[in-house]
Amino acid sequence: MYLNSTPASKKGRVLVAMSGGVDSSVAAAVLKEQGYDVIGVTMQVWDYSASHCTIDEGNGTCCSSLDVEDARSVADRLEIPFYVINCEDKFKSTVIDNFVSSYLKGETPIPCVNCNTFLKFDHLIQKMHELQCDYLATGHYARIEDGRIITSEDSLKDQTYFLFTLKPEIVNRLMFPIGGWQKSDLRAYAEKIGLTVARKKDSTGICFIGKTGYAGFIESQVPREQLKAGVIRLLQTNEIIGQHNGIHNFTIGQRKGFGVAVGRPIYVVKIDTESGTVWMGDEEHLYSSTLEIRDLNWLDQVRDQEVLRVKIRYAHRGADAEIRKISGGEKDERWQLSFVEKQRAVTVGQAAVFYRGSQLVGGGWIARTETPVT
Repeated sequence: MYLNSTPASKKGRVLVAMSGGVDSSVAAAVLKEQGYDVIGVTMQVWDYSASHCTIDEGNGTCCSSLDVEDARSVADRLEIPFYVINCEDKFKSTVIDNFVSSYLKGETPIPCVNCNTFLKFDHLIQKMHELQCDYLATGHYARIEDGRIITSEDSLKDQTYFLFTLKPEIVNRLMFPIGGWQKSDLRAYAEKIGLTVARKKDSTGICFIGKTGYAGFIESQVPREQLKAGVIRLLQTNEIIGQHNGIHNFTIGQRKGFGVAVGRPIYVVKIDTESGTVWMGDEEHLYSSTLEIRDLNWLDQVRDQEVLRVKIRYAHRGADAEIRKISGGEKDERWQLSFVEKQRAVTVGQAAVFYRGSQLVGGGWIARTETPVT
């Protein structure tokens, strides 16, 4: 199956978000082939020429100046209009600032979700209206059937995890043209129609993180006095086994990079943001059976105490959990998840995303997990 199932009678004008990669390029090509009036747009979100930037453009990045030129080249090849819009300020305020503040609070954020929420499916929705387009299309590996978002045909590439914040009212204005493709077929198609990006390497990691890594990037963004230093303690004995220069260096489940050894594998199991203490423990201390979710967004109705498949990180295969509303009204509700089987390294700041079969039904942010006993 190559094409997403959009009826031939529903032609119109489509704004396609083009990153300069092969996925969004093929999305644009497929829609043009299907007879849609296609307009390409690229968001410039990060200044790769800035003095603090340590990223080599074109090496697994996205939205760099080289990627912009690749997107422009594809638009020229497809003979479609093409625009570049500067989104650096909005990207800084909604993605970068959140990323930094989350790590300083001992959380592990997902900037790609915020980029989708505030830029791709907010800012570009506005541009879609301004340019009098009927639809917004992206190169996400996801599908839309009968107004529902469902997982991609290529399970290894499925990106529905990053789409849980979508508002239900915009789903019928969205298109995911490559959701029914396998990656190998997609590249073959791109070569067949002469796209220069057919064999371009996929973007990996976080687009604004360079050679210095997460910690180095965060340190470049905030004054040193904002970094929360502290001690490293062993959970079982309360013994101080080391010092650290900031909790932003750690995430739950981390096994390496703390410069201490106790003669056996130990892992980060808890981060105390007030004292700056990082707690280390054995692998058994990483497992949780319950967690609390905030800022939920629902794409379909769910029942209290319904059992759904839940992914607690992008690469997680998903696990069955009962969901139960525990507090709040419609805008500030919190839910508790109780897993059938304990899950490893549940991390505050990551997303819990819910599925009913192959359907994406919603998700929220992990606000609290079981605390290991000290």
